[in-house]
Amino acid sequence: MMTSVLESIYSEEYAVVDVRTPAEYEKGHIVGAVNIPLFTNEERADVGTRYVKQSREEAIRRGLELVGPRLAGYVEQARSLDKPLVVYCWRGGMRSSSMSWLFSTSGLASQTIPRGYKGFRKAAAERLALPWQWRVVAGPTGSGKTSFLRTLAEGGEQVIDLEGLANHKGSSFGGIMQPAQPTTEHMMNRIHHAMHGFDVSRPVWVEDESRTIGRVHLPETMFESMRVAPRQILETPLEMRITNLVAEYGQLPLDELIAAFDRIREKLGGDRTKRAIEAVQLGDMHAAVEIALDYYDRTYAFTAKRFEV
Repeated sequence: MMTSVLESIYSEEYAVVDVRTPAEYEKGHIVGAVNIPLFTNEERADVGTRYVKQSREEAIRRGLELVGPRLAGYVEQARSLDKPLVVYCWRGGMRSSSMSWLFSTSGLASQTIPRGYKGFRKAAAERLALPWQWRVVAGPTGSGKTSFLRTLAEGGEQVIDLEGLANHKGSSFGGIMQPAQPTTEHMMNRIHHAMHGFDVSRPVWVEDESRTIGRVHLPETMFESMRVAPRQILETPLEMRITNLVAEYGQLPLDELIAAFDRIREKLGGDRTKRAIEAVQLGDMHAAVEIALDYYDRTYAFTAKRFEV
């Protein structure tokens, strides 16, 4: 179970400090954590090589040589956060303990996360594996699933916006004008953060998704639970769906819309792809969406069959 330190990581009263390298931080980190890396990516590789090929003592000597001139800078970065600190590295080892000691010695309140980021990941996976009461909102493309979920959230329901967390709307068009996607590792961290404070005895609403959203994979336990969860199917008239999609995608850059149609050319068919691209070029988004839905509706109908009784 989560320790008392882990239970405070999302509190506004604390500043969480990740002292791992920028590359480790980029791959995945506790949501909201500030990166104050003890070593650069290259420095950590150097220290690690010396540890393996020479000795622990040589690795420590080299580490001290590298960070010594930067100690005051670390403290100033931490002090600027103006909150008690929660510090972590990969396994709660020398990096986090050394930096926490430095911060404490400099008069800052500081504590470490037991077992570090690895411990956090284990606790996050355990929480995600609890018997959550998943509820899946399904329906063809353009049905208004995201709006439906937003209304539920405004009404006090527990809702996770998976596409928002993944920075992708799940189709060939879903990444247009979106920020870079998180890694699959960090996606789970984002989900864990989104579920902070959720009550396991109450329903948790999500949109129906495939195993991947763009390039991001959903956590396996979550995806498998969603597959067998009760489903709320939205039955929205075709014309309203087209209107919804034109409003959502109609103002996006034409070259990116054309590229998105090209990505599904093989599945859409050469003639329909050509007509869709011509419609985009002419500004006839209604026609372009109608052609796209021919493919997406067939895909939805195929995947929906697995839920038929």
